[in-house]
Amino acid sequence: MFDPEIPVNIHDLGLIYEVLVDSTGVAGVRMTLRAPACPAAEWLPGQVEQKVKAVDGVTDARVDVVFDPPWTKDRMSEAAKLQLGMW
Repeated sequence: MFDPEIPVNIHDLGLIYEVLVDSTGVAGVRMTLRAPACPAAEWLPGQVEQKVKAVDGVTDARVDVVFDPPWTKDRMSEAAKLQLGMW
């Protein structure tokens, strides 16, 4: 899944902080947005939840949007930095 403003997937952007799946198949995702007022805030978490629920073995999913720790470009993968020319 891609950030709507940047052609890089949200994992490589560092927006996904944690994914845990319990023994019953319930997945919990902690994620953030690049800014609290991000226009995608209304729909991106729901899209992440739908994608996670579609994974084989996942019985349910919950997505929590957090802002602590705040996102910085240091959270981006090397591939994302290279793709965006941020070296």
